Amino acid sequence: MKLEITLQESNSRGELLLRSFFGFFYILIPHGFCLFFLSLWGIVLHIITWWAILITGKFPKSFFDYQVKLYRWSLRVSARLYNLVDGYPAFGLDAVDDKVTYEVPYTETYSRGRLLLITFFGWLMIIPHIFCLWFLIIGVYVVLFISWWAILFTGKYPAGMHRYMVNFLRWAARINLYFLFMSPTYPPFNGRPDPAEQIASSFGS
Repeated sequence: MKLEITLQESNSRGELLLRSFFGFFYILIPHGFCLFFLSLWGIVLHIITWWAILITGKFPKSFFDYQVKLYRWSLRVSARLYNLVDGYPAFGLDAVDDKVTYEVPYTETYSRGRLLLITFFGWLMIIPHIFCLWFLIIGVYVVLFISWWAILFTGKYPAGMHRYMVNFLRWAARINLYFLFMSPTYPPFNGRPDPAEQIASSFGS
């Protein structure tokens, strides 16, 4: 998996204030409305995928692509709401965003044993990650507060804080991929980019 969000040389104070006071109305509501209904279909595909893997041992390519596009759209929105990048997030599953990159290599075959393991014991497997992310979320709110003021006064998002936020999103994305049967690798307990994943994504794209 490859997830990168551009660190801009400068951020717009005007867009920062616009998002802060009106972002709920012009970003979250319209995008959230679309993503809600598309996510319902994503759940249906997830259920069908479970049976497809159990019977055939394969993840349907069209279902895989849909889930990737859906999560990529969600990341475009999150990147703006977290003030990581400027600009309005594009609508559509096939939309392109030059500031947010999310690529997942497709693996056709999937272990039935792993499928059943996640199905029956996934709730136990995810507990350690939830515990870690709970503490990271506290840091997310701290970073959101400090970075907001940093952008307002300096016009720049602090690089270290930007990296923290992207690493948080990357960690969450890896968990999502594993429990949607889209990655055979149990997610590591960090959000740092994995060079092996970067190489794999370049061949899978």
